[in-house]
Amino acid sequence: MSKDEINYSKSYVAVDREKIVHSLQSELSPHRFQHCLRVEETARRLAEKYGQDKEKAGLAGLLHDYAKEASKETLLSYQEHPDYDPDWLNYGNAIWHGPLAAMRAVDQFGLKDEEIYQAIFHHTVGSLKWTPTAKIVYLADYIEPGRDFPGVEEARQATERSLDEGVTYKLTHSLTYLVNNHLRIYPRTLEVYNQWFGDQEKKI
Repeated sequence: MSKDEINYSKSYVAVDREKIVHSLQSELSPHRFQHCLRVEETARRLAEKYGQDKEKAGLAGLLHDYAKEASKETLLSYQEHPDYDPDWLNYGNAIWHGPLAAMRAVDQFGLKDEEIYQAIFHHTVGSLKWTPTAKIVYLADYIEPGRDFPGVEEARQATERSLDEGVTYKLTHSLTYLVNNHLRIYPRTLEVYNQWFGDQEKKI
């Protein structure tokens, strides 16, 4: 199915894909817009590979960076939202663009599905309550074909073996990157890391 033929169920979102794409094009740089399309495509492929819902994965992938270039003022307009965390302001857009994208998707496009909302919301830091869709979008953002960084091929190979291997790889290497570059770590990042590896230990 070509991108022109993809559409998303009204049980998930109130508007059609064309309207979402138009909004993304108007708000994002060409580079960021193309990244969103590649993440959508990668998420749909991974969902098919792992027997998950392609619509949920694709829609979350398409919308995941909707707020990547949004202003701090746009974020502050959501201060009364129940999911808002004032600590986001201490860590910058790299942390808050996912939550803001999810909240805006509800307002702008009538997003109705909680699993899609959570996958968008947690695609940067990861989740304390991973769903298959959350894992898929978290990884699709990391391994889409336009990505080129040391370790990306290993990340792709891990993801092709299993979603859990992919998540393990990304969590490890993302935290290592932050430590090696002496960057501040958002507390939820450490919570996600500790919970994930604690759960993995229980499986051994």
